[in-house]
Amino acid sequence: MAHWLMKSEPGECSIDDVVRAPGQTVPWVGVRNYQARNFMRDQMRVGDGVLFYHSSCPEPGIVGVCDVASAAYPDATQFDRTSPYFDPKATREAPRWQHVDVKLVRKTRLVPLVEMRANPALATMQVLRRGNRLSITPVTPEEWRAVMQLLKRE
Repeated sequence: MAHWLMKSEPGECSIDDVVRAPGQTVPWVGVRNYQARNFMRDQMRVGDGVLFYHSSCPEPGIVGVCDVASAAYPDATQFDRTSPYFDPKATREAPRWQHVDVKLVRKTRLVPLVEMRANPALATMQVLRRGNRLSITPVTPEEWRAVMQLLKRE
């Protein structure tokens, strides 16, 4: 099993949106970065662990734990001319963008960046690197365990 950190802006899809979603499962739509798409398409597997991370908000950080709930499949927003994620180069025969579904395991307390940065076990975590803008990053088993320890402080 692999582990991932997936960023979402709360105005786009928040942890509370996942809590309220049917089956507490949401499609991770709108990814328009090839490396992040490739993670979903080529490496994510059903059952992989996900740290749900709120970004571009007053206090960014981890707010939940989820599982990957589906294999990658074409993101329908790429075909929707009214969507901000519309891609005129994508066709149904040759879709450019993929996504997975994620299912809530549990909503957690906020683990803010300052707390993550203060933990030596997370020093190499990709989300903490300067200039990291990827919306999806791998999480090592050691980093996963360190975050799970932080979450026990709820």
